[in-house]
Amino acid sequence: METSQDSQITILWNQQVRTDRTITNNKPDIIIRNKNGTCLLIDIGIPTDRNVIKKGAEKILKYKDFLIEIQRMWKVQAKVMLIIIGATGTVSRSLRKYLANIPGEHYLET
Repeated sequence: METSQDSQITILWNQQVRTDRTITNNKPDIIIRNKNGTCLLIDIGIPTDRNVIKKGAEKILKYKDFLIEIQRMWKVQAKVMLIIIGATGTVSRSLRKYLANIPGEHYLET
């Protein structure tokens, strides 16, 4: 777990989150929780190029219940951000939208 100097942001990675209800998919790759009431659940996938869109849809469904439970328990607005990059670099059209919502500096070379 990493916390910013002013303790406004907490970053968790590779960590299972305990929930009140039993939820099997409770371990996204990265969780960024901000004290202002927002939370990003970031999951990364590297499928074959032909499965980039399919993998994104799978991951959204995978974390649906977990997202609802996090919003209820932590009283935050939560979003699932998907970073899906095909094995040879293929990306979905929504990748730029997801990257824009993640704090910090980053860019996507095309």
